[in-house]
Amino acid sequence: MTQDIATRNKGDVHVKQEVDTEVILGILERHDKARGALIAVLEEIQAQYGCLPEEALRTVANEMGRPLVDVYGVATFYRSFSLQPRGKHLISVCLGTACHVRGAPRIAEEFERQLGIKAGETTPDEEFTLETVNCLGACALGPVVVIDGHYFSKIRSSKVGQLIDDALKGLDKIEIGEDKRIFPIDVSCPRCNHSLMDESLTIDDHPSIRVSVSFDHKHGWLRLSSLYGSSSIRAEQDIPIGMVVDFFCPHCHAELIGSWECPMCGAPMVPMIVRGGGMVQICSRRGCNSHMLDLI
Repeated sequence: MTQDIATRNKGDVHVKQEVDTEVILGILERHDKARGALIAVLEEIQAQYGCLPEEALRTVANEMGRPLVDVYGVATFYRSFSLQPRGKHLISVCLGTACHVRGAPRIAEEFERQLGIKAGETTPDEEFTLETVNCLGACALGPVVVIDGHYFSKIRSSKVGQLIDDALKGLDKIEIGEDKRIFPIDVSCPRCNHSLMDESLTIDDHPSIRVSVSFDHKHGWLRLSSLYGSSSIRAEQDIPIGMVVDFFCPHCHAELIGSWECPMCGAPMVPMIVRGGGMVQICSRRGCNSHMLDLI
C-alpha cells in the first residue's frame, strides 16, 4: 500500500513522494523492532527515500511503540537525517567563528548565487542541496566547505564554480598519487602516544594504521590507509555498512573516542595524533567517509 505524504514545491517543479508501508515494515522486521535500532532503521529509510517522510516516521513510531515526538527528535537531532528530499550532492559551508572571520559568509553567498538557491534549499534539478553549519571541526583550515563528505580548506569565492563542476564530475573519482587531497600522515595514540603505524602491512602503497575494533560482540584488528582522504581498509572481521565501531589502541588498549560527533552522520569521531603537530579524526561508522584534520 502506498500513501501520498508530501508535495514539495521547487519553483515550477512539484515532486510527489509516496511511501510504501510494506517497505517500512520490512526494514523494521529486519531490526526486530528493537528500541536500540531506531537510528539504523531511520538510516535505511533515508537510504530508500532520500529523506525521512512524515508517514514513515509515524509508521516507525507506531510499530516500535515509541512516541512520535521521540522519533521526530532523533530525526531532527542528527544532521545526517533530513525531513526533506536532498539533492544528489550535499554542500555544507562552515560559518563557525574561525571560518566566519575568514570570509565564509561570502563563500556561502557565492554558492547561493551560482546554484540559484538559498541555504537549506535544493536545486530544481535535484542535483545540489546547500546548507550552512556552525562548525566542522577543522578550524585551522578555514574557510571550510564539505561536498559529499570531502573536505576543502581555505576556500575562496573564486573556487566555488570549480567545486561545483568537480562535484558534478564525481569527487569520489580520485587518483592516489595525483590528487592533492590525498596525502600520507603518520599518527599515534592520543592516550599513550605510541605510534599506530604498521609497516608490515601496506595499504595504498603506504604503511597502514593499526587499531583494534569491537562491534556487535565481535573483536578483531583493523588496518586503515594512512593516506588522508582515502577510505581503504582491511579488517579481520566483516564490518556491516552502517555499523558504529568502537576503536582501541593496540598498545595501551584505551578506547579512541573524542568529544566530536561526525558532522555527516552523528557517530563518534575517532581521534589520532598527527606527527609534527595536529589531530586527525575519522568517523566510527562503517561506510561514512567523513574525516577532519586540524594541524597546529
